[in-house]
Amino acid sequence: MVREAFSKKKTLLIVGNCKVDYYGRASSRLEAGERIVILKKDGSLLVHRPVGYEPVNWQPSGCLFHVSAVASGKILQIRAVRRNPVESIRIGFDKVFLLCVLSLVDEGVFSLHASEEDMQKAILMKPSLVEEGFKPISYEKKVEPGFMDVYGVDKQGHFVVVEIKRKTASREAVLQLSRYVEAVRGQVNREVRGVLAAPNLSKGVQRLLASLGLDFKAVDPKKCAEVLSKPEIKELAEFFETKQK
Repeated sequence: MVREAFSKKKTLLIVGNCKVDYYGRASSRLEAGERIVILKKDGSLLVHRPVGYEPVNWQPSGCLFHVSAVASGKILQIRAVRRNPVESIRIGFDKVFLLCVLSLVDEGVFSLHASEEDMQKAILMKPSLVEEGFKPISYEKKVEPGFMDVYGVDKQGHFVVVEIKRKTASREAVLQLSRYVEAVRGQVNREVRGVLAAPNLSKGVQRLLASLGLDFKAVDPKKCAEVLSKPEIKELAEFFETKQK
């Protein structure tokens, strides 16, 4: 079954008791233990312990796989050999609990959406994500209740406090924004607006925003990620990261 999986470039999953030896730029030995071994059709290999998300041994794609029975057939031995650089992993199973040969197909597109920190950077780089005419003055500005995500002025010259949420904004987010706005109002002699920037709102939150005189702007984390992916924006994002440090 293993030999057929390798010849047909299928995914192989083996769970069992095994030893692992690595030879190459260095060398290592992993004594016997119960592990999960994944051999993928692109020639990559992962050896996982029963706990933890990182593999204890691994090889990138491009390996050649070989299988044999050694010690009078008592050991199932698998070797993954890489040519450049020259290195190999040898795995010897004396017990196999599970062996699966799989023809897996995955054509899904991977989309990485922005974190709240990324959304903040994107708004600083492209303020129109909040609204046209908005000009940031500062970010992570400290006031009595905490730190405002973004602080600026709108095209009418009003101060604007922006609170950013990556996911659906809740009642707590509105109350947090309200506290920031009140803190700023106590320090300036100008109208202060509060803007909650998030993908969407929880049920009933729009009514609370209206009662407190706050605004909502729909800001898509995916759109923020697209903004940050542009080369000229990346340089500015790195500049802001440096400033924060």
